[in-house]
Amino acid sequence: MKLLNLLLGTAVATVGFWLIWGSVSPFVVLGWAFVVGLFLWVKAESISKVWAWSTLLLGLESFVWPIVVMVQLKGTSDTVPESEMGTILSAVVLGLFSSVFWVSFAYGLFNRSRTADSIPSNERPAALSGSKSTKKAKKTA
Repeated sequence: MKLLNLLLGTAVATVGFWLIWGSVSPFVVLGWAFVVGLFLWVKAESISKVWAWSTLLLGLESFVWPIVVMVQLKGTSDTVPESEMGTILSAVVLGLFSSVFWVSFAYGLFNRSRTADSIPSNERPAALSGSKSTKKAKKTA
């Protein structure tokens, strides 16, 4: 189950990278996927941490996206046409909104995984332990 989540988390971070750098070589995207997959394999001990790291990477990618758009549209002139200014504005607004969302989501997942790791398994509430036996025991009691 962790392997499936690791693959899905790697895919999420890779699609985010590909959307930012759309014109980059497929080999660079595959290299990014390999690096992210290896990072998640080493750093994430649980499914919750896999998704925490994946969403944090997605938030950082969302933060970088407006910067990449500005650099790509800069060109050689000092002035930027009005149509490109609209593109930059929408990239900044959407990029900052989505980066705040994904980083906040990752923060909540990191806190949840830290809480679940610090509570002994016999004292965990059913929502954190995920075991069906504790849920059935509570229903019968």
